Amino acid sequence: MEPGALRRVAVLAAASIALIAAAVLWRGGGLNPPDRIGVMVPDGVRIKVEVLNASGQRGLARRATFALRDAGFDVVRFANDTARRDSTLVLARSGRLDWAEDVARALGGARVESRPDSARYLDITVLVGTDWRPPSKPFHP
Repeated sequence: MEPGALRRVAVLAAASIALIAAAVLWRGGGLNPPDRIGVMVPDGVRIKVEVLNASGQRGLARRATFALRDAGFDVVRFANDTARRDSTLVLARSGRLDWAEDVARALGGARVESRPDSARYLDITVLVGTDWRPPSKPFHP
């Protein structure tokens, strides 16, 4: 290979590596739920939650469901959503913004909005985005 061509290949490779590194740094680590979370729901209170995977990553709604159930929330439904989201969004459906903030805290700090919808028969909708990272689970053989 000629020295000029070799130099172009080296410059192209260095530029590619720099671009990949910039993309990783720009994307960041995402939302990180705590490894251990205590029950956040008061005794005698039932907070009904639906979890929708809007990330496109397989199994993320199920993993978020496990995390929320561990925190004491009653996840009544989890499924995939057709829309795609970069960031996780917690929607207060029954007007209880404080409950939505508790759910967001259990997920590691998501954005919360009030969008009442009495036809859904639930309190909270979670739209899991690509920024959410499931808690690490210990290995059990």
